[in-house]
Amino acid sequence: MKTTDANNRVYFLDYLRVVACFMVILVHCIEPFYLGDGGTVIASKSDALWVTTINSLLRICVPLFVMISSYLLVPIAGSTEQFYRRRVERVALPFIIWSLLYALIPAWGSGGEIDILSNLKVLTFNFLPLSGHLWFVYMMLGVYLIMPVISPWLERVSARGERIFLALWILATAVPFIRELGESVRGSEGIWGEASWNEFGTLYYVSGFIGYVVAAHYIRKYVDWGISKTLVVALPMLLVGYAITAIPFYNAIPTSYPIHESIDLAIDMELSWSFASLGAALQTLAVFLLFRIIKRPCKAYPLFAEISKLSYGIYLAHMFVLVPVFGWVKSWGLTTPLVMLTSALLTMCITALLIKLISIVPKSRYIVG
Repeated sequence: MKTTDANNRVYFLDYLRVVACFMVILVHCIEPFYLGDGGTVIASKSDALWVTTINSLLRICVPLFVMISSYLLVPIAGSTEQFYRRRVERVALPFIIWSLLYALIPAWGSGGEIDILSNLKVLTFNFLPLSGHLWFVYMMLGVYLIMPVISPWLERVSARGERIFLALWILATAVPFIRELGESVRGSEGIWGEASWNEFGTLYYVSGFIGYVVAAHYIRKYVDWGISKTLVVALPMLLVGYAITAIPFYNAIPTSYPIHESIDLAIDMELSWSFASLGAALQTLAVFLLFRIIKRPCKAYPLFAEISKLSYGIYLAHMFVLVPVFGWVKSWGLTTPLVMLTSALLTMCITALLIKLISIVPKSRYIVG
């Protein structure tokens, strides 16, 4: 059955890219309901429930972007030099431009004054507080660096060989939980070779986002299931993954409200929320498989395809829009979930329009990707 258009666009990936982009924005609209003033701030039990319920599913947003790119790119075509040059032009240069913009321009509604010299010094080594979402690009650039290295292996390895790797990777996604268990048993959180002076444990090299790269390749090459089998496999996987993600997070929240604690509490709460943890991995694989059921475009596909093409630019720019929009929407007196969803939707729409206008400018691919 046909799955692409005349321009070789993969329909389900366009839908999935738009959904993942909206999820990222929604994550950032949820954060103010449990993070604030440099610490952990939760106003009520209701807010805690909404944060847990919605955000526990959204942990798939970043892994989905990794899988989408990997589905299209690995094994890489052409030379390593060509591959890297393309990634620099389409990913690294827009990233650098927007990083500088966040360093030079204060977001409307964020206070108005910025220390440009200090920002530029920080930017030399890492992202800025306002552009914290750009951590993803640093990570993605690292994934791109390794793609030419693993591509020859992916071309030669058998399906069984990929399954063995993916099984080891799934085990690695559970390491944070195993590490906590190890600490309770032996009084030290280091496991399987880890220590205060060595973070490279046994599963270190099969952990992290690289598993999503291999999973995307495996699905594209070997998984050709019908709707029934996809549902039988993916839906239980989604439910189990969600439970593994949501329950530990909620159980880590104190029961006395309002909560005003140090940032350490949020770090402990987010143990099960890591983008490369077991629950997020299971949910990501499940959702990717479910979207892959889509074999043909709907009437609204041209809109999804257009937003999909703009999605990287939307990701880069959206914090400039989100900060004032969130404050504006919150002043309306809506309930917590409506504030989250409305501010995310408005931010998505306004940023998409902004990036579309920029894309009309000549050479805009160096700005919006």
